[in-house]
Amino acid sequence: MKHVGSCLCGAVHFEIEGTFEDFYLCHCEKCRKDTGSAHAANLFSSKATLKWLSGEDQVKTFNHQGERHIKSFCVTCGSALPNMQMDGKLLVVPAGSLDSDIDIKPKGIFFLKVRPIGIKTLRKQKNLKITPKMINMKYLLNVVGIHDDMI
Repeated sequence: MKHVGSCLCGAVHFEIEGTFEDFYLCHCEKCRKDTGSAHAANLFSSKATLKWLSGEDQVKTFNHQGERHIKSFCVTCGSALPNMQMDGKLLVVPAGSLDSDIDIKPKGIFFLKVRPIGIKTLRKQKNLKITPKMINMKYLLNVVGIHDDMI
């Protein structure tokens, strides 16, 4: 199976050849900090290969204090990008960096007990429906000022 992805500004494009064995969400402090979100969503493969199609020179890799918390990103826009870990034995792909669909669902969640308090109580809100139709795209587009004729 072949997957393609890119960064937000379009400087970096890549291709993944192979399948993903695992998909996990992580709420640890380091993943929250390096994604700027409530959790990281990463795909893992010990068999797939990564090929940079363009912009490889725009990719920087950060290894947090040598602790094996590794993040690769575009130096222009900061988008998270794939990287090889464990001496090239493991490909880690931020799910949001892919432009193609994946056929795997998250298999688990790490550090669930340390997730931000607002996230912990999210499912308890009676007026919040957690479904694929949770976001009305037309409403969202109008709230941020983007109209149908602009997309």
